[in-house]
Amino acid sequence: MSHRIVLPRLMEVGAGASGQLARVLQELGCSRPLIVTDRMMVELGYVARIAGQLEEAGIASQCFADTLPEPTAASIRAGVEMVRQGDFDSIVALGGGSPIDSAKAIGILGKFGGEMRDYRFPRDVSEAGLPLIAIPTTAGTGSEATRFTIITDETSDEKMLCAGLGFMPIAALIDYELTLSLPPRVTADTGIDALTHAIEAYVSRKASLYSDSQALEAMRLLAPNLRTAFHQPDDRAAREAMMLGATLAGIAFSNASVALVHGMSRPIGAFFHVPHGLSNAMLLPAITAFSIPAAPERYADCARAMGVAAQTDSVEVANDKLLAELRAINQELKVPSPEQFGIARERFFELRSTMARQALASGSPGNNPRVPTEAEIIDLYETVWNQE
Repeated sequence: MSHRIVLPRLMEVGAGASGQLARVLQELGCSRPLIVTDRMMVELGYVARIAGQLEEAGIASQCFADTLPEPTAASIRAGVEMVRQGDFDSIVALGGGSPIDSAKAIGILGKFGGEMRDYRFPRDVSEAGLPLIAIPTTAGTGSEATRFTIITDETSDEKMLCAGLGFMPIAALIDYELTLSLPPRVTADTGIDALTHAIEAYVSRKASLYSDSQALEAMRLLAPNLRTAFHQPDDRAAREAMMLGATLAGIAFSNASVALVHGMSRPIGAFFHVPHGLSNAMLLPAITAFSIPAAPERYADCARAMGVAAQTDSVEVANDKLLAELRAINQELKVPSPEQFGIARERFFELRSTMARQALASGSPGNNPRVPTEAEIIDLYETVWNQE
């Protein structure tokens, strides 16, 4: 059985990679880019740096900087309109997963029209939008190397999973130096998000030898360096390992899909405005415990790749160590419980059935080693609420 592998056409990896943007655009035959980003990137001076680099190369650019941390169909409309009214031949996405996801959607909607809900899963979006060059500034989502985007339908509070070749960036400039200024909370949330990508890609029912190789290496890079990057933000070696690990994890899940953690995470984010990586972190220990019985050897491999279990440990011991490590990471990186985040218990329990239906509709739970029923997902939300 063969597996289709989808990657950006070009990737620049390492310190200073973002400084290659003008050259990359020229190599791709692009000369009129729209920079899609957020206000923080403007305030930090990253946008001015990028635009200045392009201007020196004789490339004129414009900027759409109104993306939101959790993008909605409404939040990207002004960017879509800029594309429709402008004469752009490419998009440069600068920022974390949200600006990159927004840019993917803007590139498709700006070229082909329609509403975001028209492109949601299970539709396979193979149409090529404007060429997208992604420059991630967090080590987390891996969106610079995935064929997915997540946009919330604000009318229903549903996070819509959209998938297909049309959402794959044509190029990715992966510069870990852009992460040196990240605050600890963002480092933690995006780092656990990347670790979740790697684990879920490895245990996914759609995993292949190729995605396995990317996922295992991602875990080897991420797990030993996550705490260091959190406590010592200027540790360049840790930041470099985290950035590469996040990209490899993105490649892994783009080609193997994510599973139950992500399926259950998206509704929490949509209804309660919990950052995506943080909602993943809240769920990861409990969902892993639920899933281990269906793939104990695979989860044991994860524990060994992460360096928390020895090769000589039994499968059972390795999995016990994996669960202990996931709980320890959450504790050390100060991941709040849903209640500590500020979610009202009554509202959370009231929405469990709706969240379970949305989770199943996303398709992600079907990739899980242990595929849950709707009733089991409802029970798992309660488990997550009650866990220590």
